[in-house]
Amino acid sequence: MLRISTTKAVATLAVILVGLMLAVPSFFTADQRSGFIKSLPPWFPTWIVPTRAIVLGLDLQGGSQIVLEVDRNDLGRTMAQGLRDDVRQALRESGVQADGGIQLQPRGVQLRVGDAANRAKVMPKLQALSQPVTDATLGQTGARTLDVREEPNGLIQLAYTDAGFNARTRRAVQQAIEVVRRRIDVTGTTEPSIQQQGTDRILVQLPGVQDPQRIETLLQGTAKLEFRLLADSPAGDVDMLVSKDANGQKVPVERRVLADGSDLTDAQPGFDSKSNEPIVNFKFNLRGAQRFGQATSENVGRALAIVLDNEVVSAPRILQPITGGQGQISGRFTVQQANDLSILLRAGALPAKLTIIERRTVGPGLGRDSIEAGKHATIVATILVVVLMFAAYGVFGLFANIALLVHVGLILGLMSVLEATMTLPGIAGIVLTIGTAVDSNVLIYERVREEVRAGRSIPSALQAGFDRAFATIVDSNSTMAIAAVILFFLGSGPVKGFAVVFILGILTTVITAVTLTRMMIALWYQRLRPKTLPI
Repeated sequence: MLRISTTKAVATLAVILVGLMLAVPSFFTADQRSGFIKSLPPWFPTWIVPTRAIVLGLDLQGGSQIVLEVDRNDLGRTMAQGLRDDVRQALRESGVQADGGIQLQPRGVQLRVGDAANRAKVMPKLQALSQPVTDATLGQTGARTLDVREEPNGLIQLAYTDAGFNARTRRAVQQAIEVVRRRIDVTGTTEPSIQQQGTDRILVQLPGVQDPQRIETLLQGTAKLEFRLLADSPAGDVDMLVSKDANGQKVPVERRVLADGSDLTDAQPGFDSKSNEPIVNFKFNLRGAQRFGQATSENVGRALAIVLDNEVVSAPRILQPITGGQGQISGRFTVQQANDLSILLRAGALPAKLTIIERRTVGPGLGRDSIEAGKHATIVATILVVVLMFAAYGVFGLFANIALLVHVGLILGLMSVLEATMTLPGIAGIVLTIGTAVDSNVLIYERVREEVRAGRSIPSALQAGFDRAFATIVDSNSTMAIAAVILFFLGSGPVKGFAVVFILGILTTVITAVTLTRMMIALWYQRLRPKTLPI
């Protein structure tokens, strides 16, 4: 114990030095960090200079919080429309026609097949559309997604069951979270927090964003892009949709979708070479290019309706087949609208409309007050712990206090490397780890006292104190780590911030409270050779 090898001492000090250097950028602004990098001479390797910093959370730097809710009615309509297409495919494969077409219902469709023989042919295919409901945790639940009923008068009804609808809602929320994340990432917002809240809500926290109007616009647009054909008359299998080209009047659009936005690989804003108006240039993948090329080849001379969120933004006439897999969307856009539309198309379509049910803006002034309060709490806690340890253990208390300051610095360094978000609960986590780190030193010192009272020599008492207290320290920190991990996986944003800081604090305790303290005490004893211990 009292012999520390040069290699071990150098390695310990190197780890501590690197950790403290990684924490330095967090004490400067982004402009200051950037200015420092630019001021370095050209020959200096800038890659060795730490630049990552801790990101302040919503409660510390201000920003916006938005709660989104999946529109269950809109989701029901979308599901019913998809079911209508599946039923139409089943009728086509069976060679059966529905009397009067397929009617949409709030959660399904209904159709009439008067001929009993035709019903017998199509019913197996319709019943096959109902699949078992699966749960991510439980697997198959035994329930079915669809309720398929055949009435005596030839009426066939297909409706989503409650279990099927709820399962689809859960999947829609998970899909919406990924789409929302992609849309926000494009805007350059730093460290957004996006997570599910309840069964059909999404909590979005945007630190530093004080004007969320544009973000709200990006989040609410479903960006459901479809390419259809204008119908010659409002009769038949058509939808009456509002058209920008017709000054807001409704025009008949065929329900058959020639291609859709799911096949897009890119969308970029641009300007029309003739009119110089803002447009959006898009590009299809191979499958989309083939479908789009075939559709335009078969319908030369007809008007192609470009439908975005059930609105015809433009309806150009197909003059020749478009086989290159590229095209453009025009619709009297402003530059900002064209840019936002390209973002929406690149991010993908939402499975259903999202409704903002709560919005909250935290001012930077309130955030600064929270930071000051957190600083004061940390400083007061540190001073009290330092004074208590020095009064109780003398020079050994001084060693524990040095290790404590290094402990806090290493936490900040690790958070900087991870670019973790510091929240007010995170500051509380740092204050708590200060107590737990010192607690490890208290266990060691009290064990050393017991060994001295038992008649051991100073070297033997120090050795036994560290060795026998180590198991207790590991046990106590392990139980706290388990609790912190559970908080991280089951908690919400602020709770996760607290858990992250607490886990990092537990990890650094091993370096500071055990290794660093042990090394300082060993060097102290080798240099002074005291006859009694100052504890």
